[in-house]
Amino acid sequence: MDNSKDLRLVLQSKTPIIVIESHDEAQVLAMLADQVSHFRADSYRPIFRWTVTDGLQRLDIELEPQTFTAEPTEVLKHIRALTRPGIYVLLDYHPFLKDPVHVRLLKDIAITSEALRRTIILISHEIELPGEIERLSARFELALPNSEERAKIVQEVTNEYASENPGVSVKVDPKAFELLVKNLSGLTSSDTRRLARNAIFNDGAVSRSDLPQVMESKYQLLNTGGVLSYEYDTAKFSDIGGLKQLKTWLEKRKAAFRGNIKLQKPKGIMLLGVQGCGKSLAAKAAAGVFGVPLLKLDFSVLYNKFHGETERNLRESLATASVMAPCVLWIDEIEKTIASGSEDSGTSRRVLGTFLTWMSEKTKAVFVVATANDVRSLPPELMRKGRFDETFFVDLPTPSARMEIFRLHLEQREIDPATMDMVKLVKQSDGFSGAEIEQAIVSASYTALAHHRDLDTGLLVNELKGTYPLSVTMAESVAALRLWAKDRAVPSG
Repeated sequence: MDNSKDLRLVLQSKTPIIVIESHDEAQVLAMLADQVSHFRADSYRPIFRWTVTDGLQRLDIELEPQTFTAEPTEVLKHIRALTRPGIYVLLDYHPFLKDPVHVRLLKDIAITSEALRRTIILISHEIELPGEIERLSARFELALPNSEERAKIVQEVTNEYASENPGVSVKVDPKAFELLVKNLSGLTSSDTRRLARNAIFNDGAVSRSDLPQVMESKYQLLNTGGVLSYEYDTAKFSDIGGLKQLKTWLEKRKAAFRGNIKLQKPKGIMLLGVQGCGKSLAAKAAAGVFGVPLLKLDFSVLYNKFHGETERNLRESLATASVMAPCVLWIDEIEKTIASGSEDSGTSRRVLGTFLTWMSEKTKAVFVVATANDVRSLPPELMRKGRFDETFFVDLPTPSARMEIFRLHLEQREIDPATMDMVKLVKQSDGFSGAEIEQAIVSASYTALAHHRDLDTGLLVNELKGTYPLSVTMAESVAALRLWAKDRAVPSG
């Protein structure tokens, strides 16, 4: 997209009010000033900038600010009283749009704008117009830098470093440069320049070691609502024990997900299973196998008591995930958010609709992993074929998987598994989930510490005997879930 050309067309359209939502205020003002400088003499219009701190100030020539117009009401009255052409850029005026006096004044200005050749431009990070003036306005969306523009910005930053450090050349790894340009996608020009500057000025180089910090900074910029959590280094997750069939399935789709081949990118998977059996680990394993960052969507933070805010939070979170692509988006316990039959004034239904629309329309490499414990509460729209590529069932661990779980947790606590009777532990833990096995080891460790002795098989066996796993306390529910999954889901192990 050509920002300058599109902005010129909007200015020439004689629209009374132009709305620009952007964090890159300086760039927008520079573009507007540049457009005004190219006006023909017979169609020239001066351009003014207003802030609540300085009042109205001429932008195209150097004049002192008109401080008497600093008040939000006074500036609109001043503009309405003028009879000469002009472009008036109001910065951060959005808090004052709730005042009916301001709405009326804006409407008065808009009604006479064509005859007097006046244009109001509202610039802020977020602007919600009252209905009375919405129809009198147009929105201009500032296109983000494309790949070529981002490469130019990064190159300018390297030149800047060289000029500030005479005799020192920037060490550039061509592949790292390419990845840096790619990872800076979805940011404004100023943010792109700032993150590139942080990376290059840190060590005087463009190297792969810069990428994690760039992605972390990018995530912090985008996730202003705190709804998403982020983890960049996911390679370790590919080493998670078990889940062989799931990993094989993911490996087959890795090239299609990460590459630019003409093949539909995998959408995502639904993970069903018994609580504590490793669905969370499976979600992390997907990010590890694909070698991409992991984003977790926290629905408990997503919900807002005000009408429409929950859906807006979701849209912003999904947009952030798209900008962070390629990545894995993990939605944990999805049934608690969009369960069918929910009595919440329709919020769950609207959230479901927003999510399904995004799933069907997304083109970015965002692999969705949704986990659920209670499949019966999931709405049929979510479960129908085509929503997810596959549905996997994470069952209670097999004897060999339990052996691996014991070994893993014992080694994490610097205990040699060879000192334990692993066969006896595996036998005693029949029906236990991975989380329950871990908790048994933790509890037995406390007992050993209290008795001033080392953890041994006997203590672990006693702890296992004294524990009633979920497969016993909720035997009917677990049995029903396993029966449902038998012919409806693919085993993950």
